[in-house]
Amino acid sequence: MSLIEVKNVTKIFGTDPQSALTKVKAGMGKTELLAETGHTLGIHNVSLSIGQGEIFVIMGLSGSGKSTLIRHFNRLIDPTDGQILVDGDDVLSLGQKELEHFRRKRMSMVFQRFGLFPHRTVLDNVAYGLEVQGVGETERHEKANQWIETVGLAGYGDQYPSQLSGGMQQRVGLARALATDADILLMDEAFSALDPLIRSQMQDQLVELQDQFQKTIVFITHDLDEALKIGDKIAILKDGVLSQVGTPADILMNPADDYVAEFVRDVNRARVLTVDVVAKPPKLRLSSETLDKALGAMRRSGEDVGYVVSSSGAYVGHVTEDALEGAIASPGDPSLSEVADAGDVVTADSSIEQVLPKVLDTDHPVPVVGPDGSFDGVVYPDALGEVLYADVQVDEGVDAQADAPVQAKKKTPEPVDALAGGFAPPHPGWGSKELRCGLCPGSLRQRYDA
Repeated sequence: MSLIEVKNVTKIFGTDPQSALTKVKAGMGKTELLAETGHTLGIHNVSLSIGQGEIFVIMGLSGSGKSTLIRHFNRLIDPTDGQILVDGDDVLSLGQKELEHFRRKRMSMVFQRFGLFPHRTVLDNVAYGLEVQGVGETERHEKANQWIETVGLAGYGDQYPSQLSGGMQQRVGLARALATDADILLMDEAFSALDPLIRSQMQDQLVELQDQFQKTIVFITHDLDEALKIGDKIAILKDGVLSQVGTPADILMNPADDYVAEFVRDVNRARVLTVDVVAKPPKLRLSSETLDKALGAMRRSGEDVGYVVSSSGAYVGHVTEDALEGAIASPGDPSLSEVADAGDVVTADSSIEQVLPKVLDTDHPVPVVGPDGSFDGVVYPDALGEVLYADVQVDEGVDAQADAPVQAKKKTPEPVDALAGGFAPPHPGWGSKELRCGLCPGSLRQRYDA
């Protein structure tokens, strides 16, 4: 369900934006508009749909229009053209009192430079939004202390901003935004002024808080790694124009234009992409069969491994032909579930980097298991190679305003001579033509060798 709808929003800065808008709609670009009219095109014809409870990242280089765009959501800036809807309400139609209520109750904002009051303590800074809402001192201090503790600053309530590090000050800003219990959190380059280690910690904390409180977060950044790490969806802007919207996997595997392709060129895909991108249905799935029927099905399929699931679809384990033959020949009457080997499994939300050593060290496709124990497919070693080393090209069919399917344009690498690379294939049964460990990034290969 979409909570925020941005419809064909254009913003032109200057003395007569409406006349400039006519030229822009006729096809005049940003540079030409500035030279001819002295007007600046901030953003042009941007449309977005932001779902409730997701972290939506808007990214681009300096001057791309990302901060201009986010300021439209709470009407710090009014558009020259277009519409902003929040939960179905037209924000542009709100009167002054309605707008004040909207800003106090529905949206909170976290700024790049913290925006703390230097003469107020941490407690009073966090409680400020509640104070504006008219909440009594006792109640607002109680709520503020809860959020101070939540962001990891317990005991610092009586300190002043100047007594805190940059990371601690940004935690105060985050606690202040959360304390008002607003549905929507706007974060404009909120972590950009922090040192890399503190920045990474703040990103982790934001994701943890989101898992717990399920706010709708619109996050502005110029850092692709940050966008890929925290974003459920990413929108990329260039010169005020939307280049592409999609999930991290969409952006990586199907760049809409050369600008996006250049952005993602050097990204470590193994660290960003998750198992669900490469998981495929198993070639042999077994459920309520007897051992004899399971063995017959395996022989007819020609598969070396079958995957056993319960009647409810939960993963039980895998079986081999040898295991079935041995169980049939042995005394007793074991069930298929009793013969199945649970073995190693991976989860759909694990990164490829996390599961790669396990996939390479297992003599069969590794099963993917959901949080509820469901069997969600398997990971084949060659599928990892296809995704990590696909020749990703610009997908001219991708609509910048819509989500793109994850479908890489693949260029299959030549089979790897594992021995020539000093890396013995872990499982000869994979066959000489399949992709092996030589496809691993160097760091993972060294880790595996170790």
